[in-house]
Amino acid sequence: MTNLIRLYHTVRHLKAIQWYGRARAKLYSPPPDLRPAPPVRTPTGPWRLVARREPSLVGANRCRFLNEEQAIDSAEAWNDPARTKLWLYNLHYFEDLSARDSHLRQRWQSALVERWVAENPPAVGVGWEPFPTSLRIVQWIKWSLSERRLAEPILPPAAVQSLVVQARHLSRKVEYHLLGNHLLANAKALIFAGAFFSGEEADGWRRQGLKILAEQLPAQILADGGHFELSPMYHSLVLEDLLDLHNLAGTYGREIGELSAGCGEALGGRIQNMRRWLGAMSHPDGEIALFNDAAMGIAPSPAELEAYAARLQLPGVGPPGAGVTYLADSGYVRCQTPEAVLLIDAARVGPDYLPGHAHADTLSFELSLFGQRTIVDCGVSQYGVSAQRLAERGTAAHNTVVVDGEDSSEVWSGFRVARRAYPTLVRIEEASRGGMTITAEHDGYRRLKGKVLHHRCWRLAERRLEIEDTLSGKWRSAVGLFRLHPAVAVEADGDGSADPMRLLVAGRGMTFVARGAVWKVEDAQYHPEFGLNWPCKCIEAMPSHGE
Repeated sequence: MTNLIRLYHTVRHLKAIQWYGRARAKLYSPPPDLRPAPPVRTPTGPWRLVARREPSLVGANRCRFLNEEQAIDSAEAWNDPARTKLWLYNLHYFEDLSARDSHLRQRWQSALVERWVAENPPAVGVGWEPFPTSLRIVQWIKWSLSERRLAEPILPPAAVQSLVVQARHLSRKVEYHLLGNHLLANAKALIFAGAFFSGEEADGWRRQGLKILAEQLPAQILADGGHFELSPMYHSLVLEDLLDLHNLAGTYGREIGELSAGCGEALGGRIQNMRRWLGAMSHPDGEIALFNDAAMGIAPSPAELEAYAARLQLPGVGPPGAGVTYLADSGYVRCQTPEAVLLIDAARVGPDYLPGHAHADTLSFELSLFGQRTIVDCGVSQYGVSAQRLAERGTAAHNTVVVDGEDSSEVWSGFRVARRAYPTLVRIEEASRGGMTITAEHDGYRRLKGKVLHHRCWRLAERRLEIEDTLSGKWRSAVGLFRLHPAVAVEADGDGSADPMRLLVAGRGMTFVARGAVWKVEDAQYHPEFGLNWPCKCIEAMPSHGE
C-alpha cells in the first residue's frame, strides 16, 4: 500500500502530453529514413567561437567523462553494458569537438566521427536515443561551422548523410514524455539541422524546432531568468543552448528571416535575465551553487558563458551587488557582504510535473567566507538507481533539518519525487548597517504523524551569521546539518559538546556555536563533480531538549 501511495503522489502531477508521449515513445519505432541528404546551406554571416569545456578525448581511442577514463577501441564500446548510461551518453555527445584546444585533436576527432557512423547503424543503440542524438547533431554542425575556412569540408560525406538520418529520426522521436531541458535540446537540434541544410525537408525540421522553442521558453524560463528545473547546472546548459541559437541566427539569419526572429531578437531578453540569474547563483570562486542535481564540469563555467556572450556582442550584465538579491520566481536568495556570500534555497523542488532533478533540500543553504566555499551541499557523484544516488538526493545530504529521520520531500528511485515540500518565503529585511534577515518555512514534514512545520531564519551581518530553526508540531528527533568544504579545518573533536567549536577558513579562525543544542562532528563526503568523492566533515546539531 505504501508503494502505491508513493506512486500516486508521483504520477498525479503529470501532464496529459507526458502520458501520451510516454506511450508513443514505447510503441512508435519508425524505420530509419535513408534517403540522400539535401544540400548544405551556405552561411551568410560569421560563426563565433563557442563556450569551451575541458577536453574529453585524451587519446586516439580513449575518453574521459565524469572523472572516469576508458578505452573506446572497439565497436562494442559505444553500448558497453559495463559502463553507466550517463558515461555512454557523454560518449555519444561528441562535446570534445568544441572543447578547449579542439584543433589539436582534429585527427582523432575525425577518425572518431567516421567510426561512429560505421559502428552505430541507424536507430540502434544508446547513441540513437533522442537526447544524445540532439547533442551530437549540434556538436557536429558547430564543428563544421567552426572549421569551414578549411579547403576540405571537416565532415566527410558519410557523416553529412548520417546527420540527415539523425535529424529525420529525431523529428519523429521528440521527448514530449520528458519535457524540460530534454525537449529544448531536441528543438535546438532540429533548428540547427534545419539551418545547416537547405530545401523543403530542412525547412520542416527548422519550423518544428522553432515551434517547440516558442511554446517552451515562456514555460521553462522564469521571469527572474531562472530555468524552471531550478538546477544551476541545467540552467547553465540551457543558457548555452540559447547562446548557440543566437550564434546560429547570426550565421544564417540574413538568409532565413524566421531564424533571426526566433533565435536572435526573441532570445535577447531571456539570455540577459539568465546571465543575471547565473551570476546571482554563483560563488566567489566563479562556480555554481550545488542545489538540486548540480555539479561542476558538466556545463561551461559561468565565466566561459560570459565570454561567449561577449563574443556574440551582447551587452554586459555586471556581477550581483552587496545586500539581498531575491530571485522571486525561482525562490532562491543571495545575501552578500564584503566577506560573505550566503545562498539560500527557499525554492520549490521544481515543476510539479517535472521534479526529476530535484533533491529534498528545502531551506538548505551554501556559504562562502573570504572567497572560500565554507558550508556546501553534498553535490552529485552519479545518476541512475542506487543507494548512493538516493542518499545524495536525501535531506541528510543538505544543510537543513532532518526530522524523525525522514526526507522533507519523498525522493525515490533515480529521478522520482512523491509528496514534496512547499516552501514559503516569509520575510526579507535589510538593516541600515548592512545586516540581512531572511525568514522562510516549509510544510514537507506535515505528512508525518506530528504534522511538523519547519521555520528557519538566517541573520547575516558583518562577521556574523545566525541561523534559528523552529519546529512546530510533534517530533521525536531533529538534526541540523552543516557540511563543511574539505578545505575548512575543524579544530575540535566530535564529542557531543555544547561548547564553541573552532573552524579555520581561508587562514582565518571562525567560531561555531550551537545554542540550545549539542553538536558532534562526523565524517562525510563532498561531490563537486560527477565521479568525485572528497572526504569532508559535517557538523550535526541536535536540540538539547525534545518536543
